[in-house]
Amino acid sequence: MKAVRVVVSGRVQGVGFRAWTVREAKALGLAGRVWNRPDGDVEAEAVGAGPALERFVEAMRQGPRLARVEQVAEQWFESPDVPRDFRVAG
Repeated sequence: MKAVRVVVSGRVQGVGFRAWTVREAKALGLAGRVWNRPDGDVEAEAVGAGPALERFVEAMRQGPRLARVEQVAEQWFESPDVPRDFRVAG
């Protein structure tokens, strides 16, 4: 199944970014996980339909209201595993 890994840099921790990401992903029908990285970035992996994944990446470029997204790196891949839901990891 199609998947994307997204790393978001900027003011993205302590602003509700992970909870917002879960809501966005679930609204798009995606499965996967999101977590804070030790370097201050937020990383997410999402699995689902191509158009929904593209909308997910675009949403991540904006982030929630209190975030300040400075950079988004994306890596597309095929995932042999399909998680059951989208959740905060760790």
